[in-house]
Amino acid sequence: MSASPFGLEGRQVVVTGAAGGIGAALLAAFRGAGARILACDRPGPGLEDVEAERRFAFDLGDPAAIDEAARALLADCGAPDVVVSNAGFTRAETLRGWDADLAAREIEVNLVGAMRFTGALLPAMAARGGGAVVCLSSVNALLHVGNPAYSAAKAGLLAWCRAIAVEHGRAGIRANAVCPGSVRTPAWDHRIEKDPGIVARTARFYPLGRLAEPAEVAAAVLFLASPLAGAITGAALPVDCGLSAGNHGFVEGVLGG
Repeated sequence: MSASPFGLEGRQVVVTGAAGGIGAALLAAFRGAGARILACDRPGPGLEDVEAERRFAFDLGDPAAIDEAARALLADCGAPDVVVSNAGFTRAETLRGWDADLAAREIEVNLVGAMRFTGALLPAMAARGGGAVVCLSSVNALLHVGNPAYSAAKAGLLAWCRAIAVEHGRAGIRANAVCPGSVRTPAWDHRIEKDPGIVARTARFYPLGRLAEPAEVAAAVLFLASPLAGAITGAALPVDCGLSAGNHGFVEGVLGG
């Protein structure tokens, strides 16, 4: 009998952005399910400190480095069972901060780099008999809440997952996306330093009255990556404390609900 309900014992799981806040939660979740972790992130001490069976350092904005990392991973470890495309970043928070060069960088890392890396692993996964891809998209892909270039890239990841789901489904590959809302990670620290009340004000926009926790995002990814979600592919699952369900501020402030 399996020790874990997720059926991932001994399976190889690739996680990009492994050294970040959500990355740490993902590694803990998959490690708890008995998986072998192949951790990927930018070169630096963050990745070096990550507990994993193997580490692969590269920048998603560097096509040559992506290709080399994918080749090394397949040569050293074989086709992975699960690929979690988690890495990403944003800087331009509104159109007033929009800049063509910065937008190109955000789209290059969040969409093009993610597609290039996952795409490089798909043929080996298909040849081996299948697997699961889970992309960390964003609630920004479902409605506009700022970060225009990042939002466009994350919306592109939804289309990428649907493409994989449709075109590689017969090869046994499933692809789904998780769309987190605001998640309380260290990425919020610089905002809190400037404005200690920002988390409380942000939470008011969410029907549950709070931000999601990294472990809650990781739990959704773990489910979609596992055989428990064997009939789910091409889906986008919000983990957003209700933000995409509707406008809580309007209901409360205008209708008095």
